[in-house]
Amino acid sequence: MKILALIAGSILVLAILLDAFETIVLPRRVTRSFRFTALFYRITWRPWAALARFVPSPRRRESYLSYFGPLSLIVLLGLWAFALIVGFALLQYGAGTHVHLFSGNSGFGSLVYFSGSTFFTLGYGDVVPLTGATRALAVLESGVGFGFLAMVIGYLPVIYSSFSRREVEISLLDARAGSPPTAQEFLSRMADANNQPLLDRFLHEWEHWAAEVLESHISYPVLALYRSQHINQSWLGALTTILDVSALTIVGIDGIPSNQARLTFAMARHAVVDLAQVVGSHHRSEAPDRLPPQGLANLRQVLGANGLQLRGGEEAERKLLALRRMYEPYVQAMAATLLLNLPTWSSAVKVKDNWRSSPWDRIIAQKEGSAPVAVGEEHF
Repeated sequence: MKILALIAGSILVLAILLDAFETIVLPRRVTRSFRFTALFYRITWRPWAALARFVPSPRRRESYLSYFGPLSLIVLLGLWAFALIVGFALLQYGAGTHVHLFSGNSGFGSLVYFSGSTFFTLGYGDVVPLTGATRALAVLESGVGFGFLAMVIGYLPVIYSSFSRREVEISLLDARAGSPPTAQEFLSRMADANNQPLLDRFLHEWEHWAAEVLESHISYPVLALYRSQHINQSWLGALTTILDVSALTIVGIDGIPSNQARLTFAMARHAVVDLAQVVGSHHRSEAPDRLPPQGLANLRQVLGANGLQLRGGEEAERKLLALRRMYEPYVQAMAATLLLNLPTWSSAVKVKDNWRSSPWDRIIAQKEGSAPVAVGEEHF
């Protein structure tokens, strides 16, 4: 039994330390088929997402889903700590004898208690290792526990710093592309600004944003589960909108160069392909067409009314379809996995931007018995 305990304890401790190292320290995606962290998220996300489908209100459903990312991270850290404590208790059981200085149970439960107090460096001293091997294990465990807590303390600020940087650009997209964002609205507002060269600068900024999202979400995959502040915004929706805009620009819009759009498209497409593997999404052949022929015709009409002539003809349509097939299956698969809504190419209904709305508007309207007041475009 002691030999089995030593083997089991060694495997458990080494497996958890390796998993924690790969999750917290290693800045690259691990492709190994079995990992404790990946198994944990597969087991916990599926029932959580299944329950979300029974929440009728979109706002409450999004609020419910927003708890999963932070809560799962706390639970994962707790499971790591518990597994290490049990693993070291098994090692202590197999390595030698201990003395319980006070009356009570001196079985394996006492060793788990001793391991926990050692791991968290409490050091009560009511359970004492007697042999050299068990004392060495106690010193080793206290060092592992101290290092584990230090990594956790450093890990959480990095996670939230990456989340904050991601959300800043998503918030900036609100005034540029609407809420939720669409390629039509983005390009129309660029045309209304009478400064079409701004498009190159914005696409350049979003090229860097896509690269940063790719790097941060591969290093810390849990970020993909963190929801944005508004229910009509998401990192996947923003990435999809930028891909849509880049694809239209590459196909050809009169007066707008496509060099920067090609670079942004390449970086954003790289991000969606790699991140689809990170979140464990699979190709969805039954996904609906985001831009049917009638939708493309309406998009041409709206852009034309704003002075943007999208190149027409069969060749242009084939080119647009080829570009769409390079990324739409991936974003649709991730949207299905993460329960995120993808933006449309265009919107027939004018939706108020997030920055134009406020809870105070509704409160004032209810008191005055009038429609909610919003900032008018003529004042902006």
